[in-house]
Amino acid sequence: MLIGGGVLRRGFFGGLVLLVVLAGLYLLARHHGVPAGMKAAGTGQTSLAPDFSLPDLSGQKLTLSSYRGKVVLLDFWATWCDPCREEIPRFVELQNRYRDQGLEIIGVSMDDGPEPVREFYQRFHMNYPVVMGNATTGELYGGILGLPIAFLIGRDGRITARHIGATDAAVFEREIVNLLRSKAGPASSGS
Repeated sequence: MLIGGGVLRRGFFGGLVLLVVLAGLYLLARHHGVPAGMKAAGTGQTSLAPDFSLPDLSGQKLTLSSYRGKVVLLDFWATWCDPCREEIPRFVELQNRYRDQGLEIIGVSMDDGPEPVREFYQRFHMNYPVVMGNATTGELYGGILGLPIAFLIGRDGRITARHIGATDAAVFEREIVNLLRSKAGPASSGS
């Protein structure tokens, strides 16, 4: 009886610990799951995408707010991420197809250093800028706990969608086309 009771007690405490961990992860996801720029559920209101200035692969600074007036697909990815490897050729196609209409894709590599990213960039014939992200950049966008994560940003600099995980290119294309149809330029002060 003692052995069975000890096993039962350990199972109970193990289950309790698992429940506490899951509750903590749930609360963490709720706290960090929606970045400041995202829609509050049901409100239809968005705020500006958090700005950043990060080095691109040549060491030049890229500032997100300088793309105001364009539709931006901001893609957080890494060279070791298999779903990212599947999405990037489709992003290259989207950039080719819609660049002249005002689309700009910006890759935010979450790799530890630029060396593997440069090789990857050439091998995949990437035709859009890639910057080296960091934990601070990830936190600006609600915490990047998995890859890929992509944000669509309208011409006014406001986040309109967030996609976690690999997403069908047709979904991106539909959203991009809708945003490109909106000819609104950057938000102006005093309007």
